[in-house]
Amino acid sequence: MIAFLTGRVAARGAGSAVIDVGGVGMSVQCTPSTLSRLHVGETGTVATSLVVREDSLTLFGFADDDEKHLFEQLQTASGVGPRLALAMLSVHSPDSLRHAVATEDTNALTRVPGIGKKGAQRIVLELRGKIDPPVFTDGTLPPVPDGAGAGPNGAWRTQVVSGLVNLGWSAKDAEAAAAAVAPQAEETADVAVLLRSALRTLSRA
Repeated sequence: MIAFLTGRVAARGAGSAVIDVGGVGMSVQCTPSTLSRLHVGETGTVATSLVVREDSLTLFGFADDDEKHLFEQLQTASGVGPRLALAMLSVHSPDSLRHAVATEDTNALTRVPGIGKKGAQRIVLELRGKIDPPVFTDGTLPPVPDGAGAGPNGAWRTQVVSGLVNLGWSAKDAEAAAAAVAPQAEETADVAVLLRSALRTLSRA
């Protein structure tokens, strides 16, 4: 099993990055917030989970082992495959997901493209008690860690649009959502925060 990768970031796309490990380019599927920490030409490290299928071997990369562990736990719920688990972690931080499951907040789960009301209820039913509790227990959603997903001013729009398209939204809708959160970008360049705001905008539309 490949537990993690460390190497020069050779390329970065909308939903994946290529990391040069000893001259071998390893392609990893990542959330937008994880991708925002990987910069082409610089050394990067991602925790990885290898998904084996009859016709493919796919590596998924994460900012840390906690995010990776939750990714694997999410897939124990029926109907949740690696792509949907990655989408869940693209919309919510690990502790926000734990909080949603622990408090049976199905509305939070339905913000993820591909999860309807019944699907959210099933996920809560199957995962409650199985996944670790959130770090915060005072009833509030845990904040995104300082600097998570941070990027230079102006780069956030490309990353948010790419993240939304990767999650299944059309380019037109993604651009509109990015435009809607542009005022918020004047206060923060945190891509993860802006992506979640854009998703909330799309879910209300």
